[in-house]
This record gives sequence, structure tokens and C-alpha cells, in this order.
Amino acid sequence: MNNKQDLKHETGAFSIQGHIKIFDPSTGEIFINKRNAIHYENFSIALAQSISNQGRGIISEMVFGNGGTRVTNGVITYLTPNSIGRGATLYNQTYYKNVDSKSSYSLDPARNFMETRHIEGTVYTDILISCLLDFGEPSGQSAFDNETNLDSPFVFDELGLRAFNPDGPNTGDLLTHVIFHPVQKSLNRMIQIDYTIRIQSLSTGT
Repeated sequence: MNNKQDLKHETGAFSIQGHIKIFDPSTGEIFINKRNAIHYENFSIALAQSISNQGRGIISEMVFGNGGTRVTNGVITYLTPNSIGRGATLYNQTYYKNVDSKSSYSLDPARNFMETRHIEGTVYTDILISCLLDFGEPSGQSAFDNETNLDSPFVFDELGLRAFNPDGPNTGDLLTHVIFHPVQKSLNRMIQIDYTIRIQSLSTGT
């Protein structure tokens, strides 16, 4: 038996990619359509915890913030996504929502959920995380989408995914982080986020 050859066959690599689409489902207007940064250390831990049934590690929440950009004289400066360090967070988180439809913390599982998508014969699987901010949420938002203060808590310019932690909601590791130009959530419009995570094998196994 050729041990080196066997080892070669059993060794593979995986890539993880993320993409977000933020849009108004009532009008079809697209606000953001871009890739995101993966926190590879936290994601590797979450994958190991979830597939070994440790009671943690699964994607649990989508978190929103308003600290990802700086605006000076009308010029937007985009900060670097936080994807290093176990304790990484958004720059300034202002809201979060459960996206695990099987969780007891889920308040709207029909419109905030995850699903997997796979095409037979391919070496990748997509996780679609869908989150809807309805007209009335978050509480305290402005009536119309004409906010001039970009530091308002619900003028979002960053978001990410958190893993489940049995210590309670909004305590899990940050798995992803994406920064984008400010988008206001206001009473006069809904915002839906379709967040796709693709896990792909870089080896065919042959």
C-alpha cells in the first residue's frame, strides 16, 4: 500500500465565500450586492462545533451596525472588515435578528430562515440566510428614508453573521463581516437581506 498516495487522496481543502444582497422586496430596489469577509478562525471553530454536535456553532443571528464607514465632506471612507481575533465584533452594532427558524428565539421563522442548496455532482453547497426587516422594525426608526444624520442607529453600513452560543442571544462568535455604503431602514420600507455562504471543496477526492 502506498501510504503517501493514500494520504494525498484523503487530504483536501475547502473555501468559504460569502455574498449579500440587500433589497426592498416590495419594490425590487437593490441597495447592496457584494461579497463579504469571512472570519476564518471563528468559522473553522463553528464548523467543528456544529458537525460534532457540541450544541453551539450553528449560524444563529444576523447583526447590523452603523460604524463601518466615515463620511467627511460627502466622501465615504470604508473601514476594514473585522475578521481577525476571537472577540471580533462589528464596529458599532445597533441591532440583531435571529435567522434560525428552528430556534426558540425565532419570532418570524417563515421570513427569517436558513436553507441549504446543492446541485448533485458539484463540490459546493450554498447556505442561504434570509432576513426581513419589516415596516415596523426596528423600534425607534425614522418615518421616512430621508435621514441626513448618517450616525443614526438604523442607517446601516455593516452587518455580519453570529454563531449560536448557549449563553444566550447575541453572544456568539462573529463569523462574517461586510461593510457597504449607508442604507437607512425606515418605517416606509421593508429591507430584505439574502446572505449566501458557499462552502466548496477544492479537491475532487480522486
